[in-house]
Amino acid sequence: MTKCVAGDVARALACRDSRAAEHLKWISIVVIFITSVIGISLPVLLARYFQGKPLYDKAVLLIKCFAAGVILSTSLVHVLPDAFDALSDCQVASQHPWKDYPFSGLVTLIGALTALLVDITATSHVEDGHGHGHSKSYVPVGTHDQENEKKLCGGELRNESVEMVVQVVNEQERVDEVVKQKQRLVSQVLEIGIIFHSVIIGVTMGMSQNQCTIRPLVAALAFHQIFEGMGLGGCIAQAGFSFGTTAYMCFMFSVTTPMGIVLGMILFTVTGYDDSSPKALIMEGLLGSFSSGILIYMGLVDLIAVDFFHNKMMTSNLWLKKASYIALILGSTSMSILALWA
Repeated sequence: MTKCVAGDVARALACRDSRAAEHLKWISIVVIFITSVIGISLPVLLARYFQGKPLYDKAVLLIKCFAAGVILSTSLVHVLPDAFDALSDCQVASQHPWKDYPFSGLVTLIGALTALLVDITATSHVEDGHGHGHSKSYVPVGTHDQENEKKLCGGELRNESVEMVVQVVNEQERVDEVVKQKQRLVSQVLEIGIIFHSVIIGVTMGMSQNQCTIRPLVAALAFHQIFEGMGLGGCIAQAGFSFGTTAYMCFMFSVTTPMGIVLGMILFTVTGYDDSSPKALIMEGLLGSFSSGILIYMGLVDLIAVDFFHNKMMTSNLWLKKASYIALILGSTSMSILALWA
């Protein structure tokens, strides 16, 4: 028993090599940045390639369903369990008030309700903005016989029909614009939730001095960023942002985790805290719970529910609905498998 304990201590001391850990961190910054760029750019480039082609709408829908699976799995299999573990650590759970109340669940709830509040407020603002200035003036037909005779003789009835058709087209364009604005809002809120998660990952790795922990994380996080980037990129592709906004959102996702690693390295140098200190664990647990609540809400409400229950193209095509469900399963499965390593 004593030999086993001594062996564990020796392995732990051998793993805590600050110089080797720092070397691995710089390697991980480059690798994670490249894989993040690949992951988030792939669905955006595919959407632009299919744009204007008959399969464009279906391709974007399948990409978005895959993205929804990735986002949901990220929140439930990666972020939330890590947040619970951080706040359940004996260094935190033995203190007040952390041992008195399940703060992970509470902060997750706050995150979901915050996402709902942002969703309601922004959607109301968009609808109000597009609703004003569109006055609808319908002239009743058949009210007075004399007026009808004049309209029939002068061709005004035909003109009125054309005006009504134009009004219907304008109304449909207004609805489409509201939907597009909602999709953009979803993408932006999703990126906020993912950025929280990416910062936590980066800071945790940056503060760690355990090379045995960092080494397998580099490869695992590379795949993690590819799939998470594909999830966010699928939403960005459907939102139809301008090239500048798309490039900015892709860039922000790609640099967040590397910047988090650098920030973690700076925090360790300045404060001496590592990733297992009580303050670091509390911050990790609270931020992780909050971002998990955001991602759960966005994944279930704004991605899965909208596409599977309110998408005309899917409700009228059984084959597309089955394919979309398979894409959802593939996205959630791929991200769930990565939980074995990261």
